[in-house]
Amino acid sequence: MKVNRRKLLSLLGMSPALLAGSRVEAEQKKKGVHSGAGSEPKLTALSPKGAPPAVARFAMAPRLGTLDGKTIYMVDTGFFGGGTLLQEMQEWFQQNVPGVKTVFRKKAGGYAEDDPKLWAEIKANANAAIMAIGH
Repeated sequence: MKVNRRKLLSLLGMSPALLAGSRVEAEQKKKGVHSGAGSEPKLTALSPKGAPPAVARFAMAPRLGTLDGKTIYMVDTGFFGGGTLLQEMQEWFQQNVPGVKTVFRKKAGGYAEDDPKLWAEIKANANAAIMAIGH
């Protein structure tokens, strides 16, 4: 009676790939190839990490000497609670630094989506911007 090893292994819940390992070892023994320490075959693997892309550096924006008389945009990106935090900051500026003008804006789209209209407005009118991006 001939036994089908593949079917037998699959019935036992084992991979038929186990057969390939035993064949390779048998061929290596016939050829007199030694796999190193013990009878374990030598395996070679590649790292799945790959190579990260180069990081582009940008210079920091010039710092303001004072906030007095300046306009600060408060930009809500839609992150949970971000708008509430920015509105609290607006109130703080009104009470503690009345010479600072604050403008609250909600960014269109999701966090990672571009909002060219808002960026143009900030570039034209703001001296600084605070974004509530979460985490």
